[in-house]
Amino acid sequence: MRIATWNVNSIRQRIDHLVTWLKETSPDIVCLQEIKCQDEAFPREPIEALGYNVVTHGQKTFNGVALLSKLPFDETTPGLAGDPEDVHARFLEGVVSVKGGTLRVGCLYLPNGNPVDTEKYPYKLKWMSRLLEYSKKHLKAEEKFVLAGDYNVIPQPGDVHNPAAWANDALFLPTTRERFQALLDLGLTDALRAVSDEPGQYTFWDYQAGAWQKNNGIRIDHLLLSPQASDHLTAVGIDKHTRGWDKPSDHVPVWIDLDLEAA
Repeated sequence: MRIATWNVNSIRQRIDHLVTWLKETSPDIVCLQEIKCQDEAFPREPIEALGYNVVTHGQKTFNGVALLSKLPFDETTPGLAGDPEDVHARFLEGVVSVKGGTLRVGCLYLPNGNPVDTEKYPYKLKWMSRLLEYSKKHLKAEEKFVLAGDYNVIPQPGDVHNPAAWANDALFLPTTRERFQALLDLGLTDALRAVSDEPGQYTFWDYQAGAWQKNNGIRIDHLLLSPQASDHLTAVGIDKHTRGWDKPSDHVPVWIDLDLEAA
């Protein structure tokens, strides 16, 4: 079973890219971020034509997440618990049946947090604390689950081409990285780092200053796995080539393979 995440940076602008990639790679479950449209405006038809069930949690112009699955959803829930006043569309979970039980997949678009001297950074940290509580709950239940998405966190210096340039950025501040490490300390596994320690495995290249051409990238798109899911991990990949397409997203897809089968 292949599970992928991709910040598409506007689904209506990248629908052709998404369909091309889905045809190329045929993942079983896909988490999309920054769809940047309301639910009714999401271009479902070409995706459903490829055999996917589609669930969205959209928002006009900003944010927005979606789940695509070849497996039927047993249940889906929008929003991350912990702050009823947070109306941003940044989290969507789905549960599917697999042999031996269920698999829960959380699709997330974690706040950027910049500028750090505004209310945006405390919001980011609070959101990460809510994600920590969510993870504790589902770890306690000993579930197979995957948290996949754009975390807007550069975990380590090996995850950024030029660490000095990001030293004061919300994505790389020590407090941000500590909150991310707290998720790992709970027992979650950073899928990519479970299979490779190599630096320079980036998932995002800015549109400015020739970042893609210079490979001036960062790794901020992650899949974190519960122990029950990580036991089934067989492969991890980054589909870097999509960044070279015409009018691409500034992010690329990241995927994992789990030796799980549909129920």
